[in-house]
Amino acid sequence: MDHEAAVTVGHKVYSFGGNGDQTEVHVFNTVSLCWTKAQDHTAVLKDYVTYVWGGYHYDTKEDSNVLYAFDVDTHRWYKTKVSGTVPKARWDHSACVLRKVMFIHGGYGRPGFYTDIYKLDTTTMVWSLINTTPPPVSSLHSATIIGTNMFVFGGLEYQNNNIRVFDTETNIWLRTPSAQLLPERHYHHTAFAYNGELYIFGGKAWCTAKALNDLWKFNPESSSWKKVEPKGEGPGGMRRMCCCMVGDRIILIREHSDLFILDLNASLKTLCKLAVIQYGLDQTGLPHNIRWELAAMTRKYNGGHEENESMSVWNM
Repeated sequence: MDHEAAVTVGHKVYSFGGNGDQTEVHVFNTVSLCWTKAQDHTAVLKDYVTYVWGGYHYDTKEDSNVLYAFDVDTHRWYKTKVSGTVPKARWDHSACVLRKVMFIHGGYGRPGFYTDIYKLDTTTMVWSLINTTPPPVSSLHSATIIGTNMFVFGGLEYQNNNIRVFDTETNIWLRTPSAQLLPERHYHHTAFAYNGELYIFGGKAWCTAKALNDLWKFNPESSSWKKVEPKGEGPGGMRRMCCCMVGDRIILIREHSDLFILDLNASLKTLCKLAVIQYGLDQTGLPHNIRWELAAMTRKYNGGHEENESMSVWNM
């Protein structure tokens, strides 16, 4: 099934999806900076379940509308029993969560592109179609919850770079004034919320399909965009990626490739380690734990093996 996703559970990031084996789950420990592969018999945390919906099966060449769950306590996958109005099978849709409700928006399926919004109540496991004015067609967009509103940006079909806001309490698409400074039209990007603002990163440009390496933030109160210039070695143009927030850090994972950490509130310790790496300073006099952390920040990874994949830290 073609799907890339990652979720945060405590200080660990669970990553799964892409074109490989969907049953494999890899865990990134943000404290030890190490990858491990989740095993069926291992117990990690209790009372946490990750839901995965939709996608494209490469083996059967079929779209999916099945809801799967991954229990991080037992590290086991299972199909969930749902009822109600189940969304039609699709992929390249967006998904976001507000309290106990998951929202699915847009995407592409066999009939074509979708504009609808569905919600799943995870306490009753009942799907329902939200009755609202159809928004512009969109896939490969992002949808991010801030407060009780869903902020939608970009997409392959949406030929505009304005933000769209959906009020989950009134089920109404809100009018948002056009900002003077706007990012390029993105798709395949990633998005996250931090301190009440929306951030978008990477993806591809709508007009040229050029890989983008820019970081922008949107302030809902002023309806204004601002370009952010992080310090340190950035990841370069990235697409088909996912991100998770752990404290004040954003973990960016690109399928079968690099892992980057964007520190939104870097400590003095982190800044000093970045300076050591950037200027190639001598590390022989540093404590063992600091030298190990410096090595972990530049080590090659591939599902726990030191090859192919790399990790880097950059900060605001």
